[in-house]
Amino acid sequence: MDKKNIYENILVFIEGIIADEKNYIANLANISAILFENLPNLNWAGFYLYDGKELVLGPFQGKYACIRIPIGKGVCGNSAKDKKTYIIDNVHEFKGHIACDSASNSEIVVPIIKDDNLIGVLDIDSYKFSNFDKIDKLYLKKVIEIFLKYSEI
Repeated sequence: MDKKNIYENILVFIEGIIADEKNYIANLANISAILFENLPNLNWAGFYLYDGKELVLGPFQGKYACIRIPIGKGVCGNSAKDKKTYIIDNVHEFKGHIACDSASNSEIVVPIIKDDNLIGVLDIDSYKFSNFDKIDKLYLKKVIEIFLKYSEI
């Protein structure tokens, strides 16, 4: 199955799971599990939530993770600051990368924005270099749209 088909199935699955649930923590937990179980080559998939000062670890799948990330630090903190998606082919070349897991080699971070306010970021890591591309960016933004559609934040 190609990447687009995998994502199309993921979108249907996520919407089916969270459509009747408003609790955003429960929805983030299920979304991280679905992404981790269905996307290839991952070693971490989860969320960091903005508490008004910094990003704080939210629901995730994978090894333990950094608990707090300052805005503007690392890939997640920069994505949050800039409110834009970052695709990093080699995290070891990203200035200021925060290495929670030395096995991570590439990363994609998608900000969660509602009414122009930062809610947090979706962070996905891979042990494979250059694992993420514009298809991931497109579909992960759709994942965030579904999340925002059904969750009370």
